[in-house]
Amino acid sequence: MTLNFLKKSQKGTIVSINVDHVPLKLIEMGCLPGNIVEVLQIAPLLDPIYIKVNDSFLSIRKDLAKEIEVELI
Repeated sequence: MTLNFLKKSQKGTIVSINVDHVPLKLIEMGCLPGNIVEVLQIAPLLDPIYIKVNDSFLSIRKDLAKEIEVELI
């Protein structure tokens, strides 16, 4: 399952990321395998997604969320 399929308030553990498409800035902020990600808000038109990873709050586009594979907690 990828991050874009998580619903509001759901948490998941990052399993893998596509480093060719995920910016280095997101990796530096904690988007790494093994870390827990929580979906806090989803915009009314479903893009972007507001998430929390390692005490960092991020807003990412849905096409970028498709590059992050998670396992539902």
